[in-house]
Amino acid sequence: MAVQALLPLSDADLPRLAIFLSGGGSNAERILSRAAAAASPPFRPVALVTDAPQTSRAGELGARFGLPVVALDIRRFYEERGEGRVSIATPRGQAIREEWTQALRARLAPHRVDFGVFAGFVPLTNLTADFPCLNVHPGDLTYLKDGKRHLVGLHTLPIERAILEGLDYLRSSVIRALPYTGRGEDMDNGPILGISGPVPIDLAGAELDALRREQAQRPGKRPRGGYGDRLEQLAAAHQERLKEHGDWTVFPAVVFDVARGRFGLDERDGLHYRIGAAWHPIETVVYDENGSREVLFRAGQ
Repeated sequence: MAVQALLPLSDADLPRLAIFLSGGGSNAERILSRAAAAASPPFRPVALVTDAPQTSRAGELGARFGLPVVALDIRRFYEERGEGRVSIATPRGQAIREEWTQALRARLAPHRVDFGVFAGFVPLTNLTADFPCLNVHPGDLTYLKDGKRHLVGLHTLPIERAILEGLDYLRSSVIRALPYTGRGEDMDNGPILGISGPVPIDLAGAELDALRREQAQRPGKRPRGGYGDRLEQLAAAHQERLKEHGDWTVFPAVVFDVARGRFGLDERDGLHYRIGAAWHPIETVVYDENGSREVLFRAGQ
């Protein structure tokens, strides 16, 4: 079965990377710092992209690493079109998102981007159809329940689900982000390129049954600013630990491996990893904090 590299290599130039961020940009900072420290990084950062130029660290990081900033304020974009809320929950919101994406696409065009990294980039965008885009997720997407990825969702939800499942660890996952269609099943459904090593869960004296009762008593819709309950507080604390011991380990490593042409897909979108000159069908790769890799080969291979 033929395998195509996720990012085909060129003898003429290093692949050109754009990093997208909406907030503090700690993952962007780790990736850029690792590239700056490498004797021969396998990619060339060409731009930082932000939807929140007033509040993100894109300008600071751009100045520090000598990169141009491509900015298009999504909140202002929606407001100028009469929408007070940035959302794709309605056809009108989806149409504005496509218009915003097209405007961002035009601003990115001069940078000739080969692949993108979503380092805390909030808006869903179909730029994912233009070139390979990688996204880091605060949950172990290899964990299945009823045959589906269970630790999915926004905010602290993946970590809350891991806690409520009674798991004793968390992992960060890096996926190839896929185009969205406006349906919920689009979320977190791309190929799982890598996962971090386990990061322990500590309930800090809380009883699991009490946390489950607390979750069951929540309102149907998440309030602005969050639920504010014990479960969410625990998850938020673990999210910071997972970022440090999960995201910062697996995300830069996967970006480097993608840029080196080590990940590929077959005609059925099955994931492969190149070892030497040969492609091997895999489930994913585990990246540990000590720098080691464990390739999890597909069953029966």
